[in-house]
Amino acid sequence: MTQLDIMYYYFAFIVFLFGASVGSFLNVCIYRIPEDLSVVKPRSFCPKCKTPIPWYCNVPMLSYVFLGGKCKYCKVPISSRYFGVELLTALLFLLVWLKLSVFGYSAPLGMTEIYSVPQVFCYWLVVFGLVMGSFIDIDHYILPDRVTLGGIVLGFIFSALVPALHQQEHWLKSLLISFAGAAIGFGLLWLVAIFGKLIFKKEAMGFGDVKLMGAVGAFFGISSIFFVLIFSSFLGAFFGIACMILKKKELQSRIPFGPFIAAAVLVFMFWGPSLIDLYINMLTIP
Repeated sequence: MTQLDIMYYYFAFIVFLFGASVGSFLNVCIYRIPEDLSVVKPRSFCPKCKTPIPWYCNVPMLSYVFLGGKCKYCKVPISSRYFGVELLTALLFLLVWLKLSVFGYSAPLGMTEIYSVPQVFCYWLVVFGLVMGSFIDIDHYILPDRVTLGGIVLGFIFSALVPALHQQEHWLKSLLISFAGAAIGFGLLWLVAIFGKLIFKKEAMGFGDVKLMGAVGAFFGISSIFFVLIFSSFLGAFFGIACMILKKKELQSRIPFGPFIAAAVLVFMFWGPSLIDLYINMLTIP
């Protein structure tokens, strides 16, 4: 194993740990934000007995395993989702980093595109917002404005600061693409929500989903909107059919659309352009 290999795996390990730590903070946000509580104070506590958790019992993923998934004090089982959110975030952060070819090393999984370091941090920010918004939406059927409207604002800011987000070199062109993407994303899903309500005579889509699509457009431009809308609809339909087959109709009605949008955005982040090119090539084959 060369020194380059060692450095590559070392940084991959560091990124994984960093993602797990972010996931631990996300668990705090997912629990506290809907309750209108501070995500800073007080420090982490058991949701059952409210006992503050010392730092040595709050190590991402490891503490859950060593404590057997139970509170150290009251012994009440802790939801495995805390571990799941930390692991999911760690893996997503690592996948984003793998898209960056470090020191000329060809990344695995076919991820050989060259991305700037600031762009990787932008993608990590998107992952943070999508994970937080998805789990809050699952629990409370809301998408917080700090995820949706905040995402739109941050999309504008980072599009200007990191033009590579839109494959541009000049900040103004990148910002204009971001504005157009936000407008199309917001407007298109708003029309879907309006017509859906007229057709089905009830709320067909929450306004949080509309704002979330605006944030997607702000970060990734117009091309992402159609991909995410189609792919998320496909995921939602697939999930609904699976629930019908498994006779889980109550579960079908409990899952909001936000997580499907988030999943589609992640697919676009990692493989969207390649999938779009593949689809276009299939259409043009004589």
